[in-house]
Amino acid sequence: MNKKVLLIALSLCGALYSEAQVKKVVKKPVGTAKKATLASVVIKSSLDSVSYAFGYSIAQDLKSRGVTNLNYALLSNAMNDVFKDSKPDLAADKCQQTIYTFLSSINKNKFSGNIAEGTKFLEQNKTKPGVVTLPSGLQYLILQAGTGPKPQVTDEVTVHYKGTLLNGKQFDSSYDRGEPISFPLNQVIPGWTEGVQQMPIGSKYRFFIPYQLAYGEKGAGQEIPPYSVLIFEVELIKFGKETPNVEPKPIK
Repeated sequence: MNKKVLLIALSLCGALYSEAQVKKVVKKPVGTAKKATLASVVIKSSLDSVSYAFGYSIAQDLKSRGVTNLNYALLSNAMNDVFKDSKPDLAADKCQQTIYTFLSSINKNKFSGNIAEGTKFLEQNKTKPGVVTLPSGLQYLILQAGTGPKPQVTDEVTVHYKGTLLNGKQFDSSYDRGEPISFPLNQVIPGWTEGVQQMPIGSKYRFFIPYQLAYGEKGAGQEIPPYSVLIFEVELIKFGKETPNVEPKPIK
């Protein structure tokens, strides 16, 4: 469970509970005994102000995430259970999983266009000459064949690479920085971990990585949206401490 999501959920419960304690001033028409409504709430103290402010801010945050409606009666019941130390209707871990699943579903619907675009691309791409599709869904095309050994999952590799989105926008490139990068192969996205193990030293591959093997439902920073298929061109320079003397063979 994402700690920020849990914090938001708990904060919302706390804020709404505080709001429930706000004193209400109701102008009753003569001869009537109408109950107080939310519209009749009057902010009379600093506690009232901060309670409303928390509720307003948290609601705005939830709305920005796509949460537009909740069962407030059940929400109030849940808060009462917490503050009165009553037995909850849902266990704490179940609550966390429910919130995570709910927000994930909203996010997936929000980016359904990305998912559809990526699925269509990969289905068409796998039929192109030279493209290899692995059982995981990872696809690659050999641009330059090497003749050296292949790295293992625990090896540190040194590569040159560039990464683009399906629309061709480049989001990263070691070539632009003027130097290759080294990293343990088991500490990168799954598409890289699996893909680079297919490469002999001296080779250059183009990888087509499904979102499940890339940055998934969250994306990465401002450059990579959620549910994005990524395209990487990767040149394996060496792994380990020594680089065998090999000559690459361009693919015609």
